[in-house]
Amino acid sequence: MASVTAFLEGKLKLQVNSAKSAVGFVEERQFLGYRLLRGGGLGVAPKSVVRMKNRVRQLTRRNRSQRFSQFIADLNSFLTGWMTYFKLASCKGLLRNLDEWIRRKLRCVRLKQCKRAWPMAKFLMSCSLKEWDAWLLALSGKGWWRKALTPQANHAMNLQWFRDHGLVNLTERYKMLNVNGNRRGTEQVCPVV
Repeated sequence: MASVTAFLEGKLKLQVNSAKSAVGFVEERQFLGYRLLRGGGLGVAPKSVVRMKNRVRQLTRRNRSQRFSQFIADLNSFLTGWMTYFKLASCKGLLRNLDEWIRRKLRCVRLKQCKRAWPMAKFLMSCSLKEWDAWLLALSGKGWWRKALTPQANHAMNLQWFRDHGLVNLTERYKMLNVNGNRRGTEQVCPVV
């Protein structure tokens, strides 16, 4: 790095910002939320995924007293902009995982809004879940986050249920934004966050 800095500052008379400049492997460097992948394609930088998840956590806090439709409206506003910004990245696998995680967060919120066993069982039965399965989940001693991953919650609040409520699906939005032209490069490996 020192020789490059000396050349840029000495020969070309350019100023180098040492805080932002570094030498490293292509996959390790990030620029404007993107990172380069091995095949030359663009991927979403891990720090951008962490920031996005923190924002979703903030928008889906379970102690916010508002209607479920407002949760989805706030989330849609953020997710639409985020996906539009990262439409150039090769990240189908990452988006699939993020979609699943967001739906689990919303299931958790919706179950918590029921508060007690009877309203939860009533809500689950209204979502075409059998009475026995609804009561099995409603009377479960698991925490809200674990309840949101149960087969009963997944069956009651499935993908179609979220479509009916208007939730933006990142994978579908990515496909819609990238209809013209195929993305080059390798598929991004989902980082563990």
